Amino acid sequence: MAVREVFAEAVASGEELGASLAVDVGGHSVLDLWGGFRDPEHTAPWEENTITNLWSTTKTVTALAALFLIDRGLLDPYERVATYWPEFGVNDKEDIEVRHILSHTSGVSGWDPPFTIEDLADHTSAASRLARQAPWWEPGTASGYHVATYGTLIDELVRRVTGAPLNDLITGELAVALDADIQLGARETDWTRVAPIVPPPPVKADLSAVSPDSPAFRTFSAPVLLAEAANTAWWRRARLGAMNGHGNARSLVRSLRVISGEGVVGSERLLSRDTIDLVFHEQSEGSDLVLGVPLRFGIGFALSGSSAMPYVPEGRTCYWTGWGGSAVIADADRGVTIGYAMNRMSSSFIGSSRLRRYVETVVDCLASS
Repeated sequence: MAVREVFAEAVASGEELGASLAVDVGGHSVLDLWGGFRDPEHTAPWEENTITNLWSTTKTVTALAALFLIDRGLLDPYERVATYWPEFGVNDKEDIEVRHILSHTSGVSGWDPPFTIEDLADHTSAASRLARQAPWWEPGTASGYHVATYGTLIDELVRRVTGAPLNDLITGELAVALDADIQLGARETDWTRVAPIVPPPPVKADLSAVSPDSPAFRTFSAPVLLAEAANTAWWRRARLGAMNGHGNARSLVRSLRVISGEGVVGSERLLSRDTIDLVFHEQSEGSDLVLGVPLRFGIGFALSGSSAMPYVPEGRTCYWTGWGGSAVIADADRGVTIGYAMNRMSSSFIGSSRLRRYVETVVDCLASS
């Protein structure tokens, strides 16, 4: 099979250190690959149940958790955030709606400094600070990628309407219902099967033209992200709904196939058609104020049709990626879900050349079958 050959070549050549790639069609697994090594010294093989830090691909599972609460009537995407979280409704945030957070259009894409990466682990403090500050652009007018705030904001909403943290919803309900090996952070009993992250090559960026007042500068400077942090004990103990989900390609596919299956997994309807339709309600289109690339966002996910990810199939298709290349794509038109996770990061913030090659090969194979 062409996909298997492309994957095997990437592993054999060393382009991949360790990785997993999975494809589901119509609710059935048609591809589940893994290979390579968990460590740069090649002493520990990447095995069937190896998991790794997924970076921002985590956001797809966090968004899915919000959809489950929307489906139950506990959250309304068109209701003001302050209805659920009164302290949030200050400093020109009174009219921000739940959908604005889910679509990265709330204007709250980072923290006012000082704020460090370690501060992310203190949810109560991090959420309180976001509640007090003002948005950095007019909410609802454009997307500005919520790099780290996405998890904190949604986690707090989950706590307000359920009384429990986001990770309880993900591991206690979603993972069980979806049969997905997914969690925020990693339980210490799972550390022996975690593949540590290999940071990307350093990128020399000229920031002289970036205004310190811009959403991009402010978002990436508070906090400054360090790839090495993913391998620390404090990171694995933290529960960060924006960026420290742990899983593999199979985990991602099993999580998002509920969307490509129009709400149905197996013989059970887990989400209504109306809730699935929400995903594809376009909330913004244009150059993202933080990432600086053209993107389309629906409620909870990016949508196909953007030049930033031209290889995502057109139609009712949603996706997101993680720093270094991990990704999951859910194609509701064709009933296809594609997941990819790896430990050697590329330098790209959105997708990677490896991901593109895998997705294009999968799409070609399915088109010719």
